[in-house]
Amino acid sequence: MSEVVTAAPSAAAVRLPPAVRAPKMLQGMGFAMSRRSMIRRLSRRYGGVFAMSLPMFGPVVAVSDPQLAKQIFTTSPEELGNIQPNLSRLFGYGSVFALEGEEHRRRRRLLAPPFHGKSIKNYESIIEEETLREIADWPQGTSFATLSPMMRITLNAILRAVFGADGAELDELRRLIPPWVTLGSRLASLPKPKRTHGRFSPWGRLAQWRNQYDNIIETLIAAERADPNFADRNDVLALLLRSTYDDGSAMSHQDIGDELLALLAAGHETTASTLAWAFERISRHPELLAALVEEADEGGSELRLATILEVQRARTVIDFAGRHVYPQTYQLGEWVIPRGYSIIIGLAQLHANPDLFPDPERFDPHRFIGTKPSALSWVPFGGGTRRCVGAAFANMEMDVVLRTVLQHFTIETTDVPAERWHCRGVAFVPKDGGRITVRRR
Repeated sequence: MSEVVTAAPSAAAVRLPPAVRAPKMLQGMGFAMSRRSMIRRLSRRYGGVFAMSLPMFGPVVAVSDPQLAKQIFTTSPEELGNIQPNLSRLFGYGSVFALEGEEHRRRRRLLAPPFHGKSIKNYESIIEEETLREIADWPQGTSFATLSPMMRITLNAILRAVFGADGAELDELRRLIPPWVTLGSRLASLPKPKRTHGRFSPWGRLAQWRNQYDNIIETLIAAERADPNFADRNDVLALLLRSTYDDGSAMSHQDIGDELLALLAAGHETTASTLAWAFERISRHPELLAALVEEADEGGSELRLATILEVQRARTVIDFAGRHVYPQTYQLGEWVIPRGYSIIIGLAQLHANPDLFPDPERFDPHRFIGTKPSALSWVPFGGGTRRCVGAAFANMEMDVVLRTVLQHFTIETTDVPAERWHCRGVAFVPKDGGRITVRRR
């Protein structure tokens, strides 16, 4: 009797969506210089899913169809990992941006406690203090951009929340982080060269600043561990230093430095950008602004929180999330995507979809009153297993800053046209910086 040999099942035949008909270099230039408008135009032409070829990411499938986006966000990270390359090029390969699979899950479990529930309540007074310090010298009766003061508030607040105190090292970080963020954001969409070519090149300057940052972090870690009250400290660094994985091991100092850099850099820029958009939006909606002031005076927060959600929907500062295909093929709806492809989900396109958000061009915080947005359609922090771990902290911070400003200033309304989008590399900000005119109450 002959032996029966059963062949292994073959992967599904590749079936790609319609491809953009343009040279790879031209697609890459469009993506680097104006990806938001480029993806919007291509979505109108090709529909909710299409293929591109980008110099840095290689073959890419762009998705703005809500059902396909939900499928991607709920797919196992063993099938769809983080997009390659990603922001770990900037923050370090020990950050959560670089980790995959079980390592990513273990790290997220370790990072979650400092940024949720009771822990973030401890930081509210810090954020209010930093807001009051910044707004003390705001000009009255003269239009000014809010983006820079919001950057200072969010950076100072996160520095104090992370390290628990002020000092010479924190002053150094205040000097290092802003230029690092500005340059890093611009380089994020460009290929990283194999050599940095020294401190006179952009990548070389980033490396130099990173070395200075690492030295500061080592000094701060040593100071924390030497504190007699270390066991009772509730700043983020102390919580991370005391945390252990299930097997009892702890994060290395390098990994802690990478994670804190991601938090300090990415967290403060995106939160500040959203706050600048919030001031730009509410100053153009008189009835909403009046209701927000009345609510703040009465100690309420429902409308303010809904406004923050609507700002994040209507003015999404991070416009796409990315994944990378690991299996031989990945079935995406009717399409079959081969290994090695990247998938980018257009977060801004999802937020502008009328099937998800009726009349999406209308700025209307009331759409979030009495209802919680879906975690698979309202996605300013991304979705699925790679959703930003600091989302709750960021929303709390925006709430405290907005409340404090409303309680101390009257914001004048305006009928000038809405500010246009401006890309800083990673985040999209108001082109004129979210200008407002205020008078002290």
